Amino acid sequence: MPADAFEAGPQELVVTLLGSYVHPRETRRVWSGGLVAVLAELGFSDGAARIALTRLVRRGLLQRHREGRTVHYSLTRRTIALLADGDHRIFSLGRRERAAGEWTVLWQSIPESRRQARERLVRRLRFLGFGPYQDGTWIAPHDREAEVVALLGELGVTEHAGLLLGRPSAALDVRRFAGRAWDLDDLAARYTAFVGQFGGYAGREPPDAEAFEVRTRLVHTFRMFPSLDPELPADLVPAPDCRAAAVELFHDLYTALADPAQRHFDEVTQG
Repeated sequence: MPADAFEAGPQELVVTLLGSYVHPRETRRVWSGGLVAVLAELGFSDGAARIALTRLVRRGLLQRHREGRTVHYSLTRRTIALLADGDHRIFSLGRRERAAGEWTVLWQSIPESRRQARERLVRRLRFLGFGPYQDGTWIAPHDREAEVVALLGELGVTEHAGLLLGRPSAALDVRRFAGRAWDLDDLAARYTAFVGQFGGYAGREPPDAEAFEVRTRLVHTFRMFPSLDPELPADLVPAPDCRAAAVELFHDLYTALADPAQRHFDEVTQG
């Protein structure tokens, strides 16, 4: 399978692999050669895989351990916390209808000297369902005050941001208003494509290696949706076409393919 089958690069794919197959997250170590091997199965060269692992160590997302002539990796506390947050967003997405309530508006003026903090803020805001409305201003259709206050404090940029809770006017077309922050047509198309891409695997029992490849693609593709789907209140804006079908398909396949996919990952990464 070519590398461009994934929207993200090998660093993001490593995080998907570790989040899906490394248990317990706090103590398990994974052989570097095994990680390179499974990334090769997914279309990435040895060089690209090893560079990705090195960069994840530099970013503080992996811990490197040398054991004799071999190298193993484990998850850092920061990564474990990020994966826990990600699990909550991914596995709760589309599982319940959200009624109209308070929206969150954030504006920030983080200076260029704090560019890394600004970039981290933007990534986390997207994962919390925020969309950019204009320069430095982000909106979310739910009360995200607690999460944003904690995030600003973690990044040390509280003094460069403002936060407001409120409601959009019912006199305006909320979908048109929201369309400035989120590409709702593209979102619906992505859900439809997801169902088309993975629907054919429902009810099948593929070999372990194929189950691993399919389940990894499934998770890696679906984990993009929390950054794209604001889960707008259904009483204001109808849910995207095929979202319900995509969510049901994801949960069904994630469970059905779990055992054979885990067996394959363990076999390869344990050498």
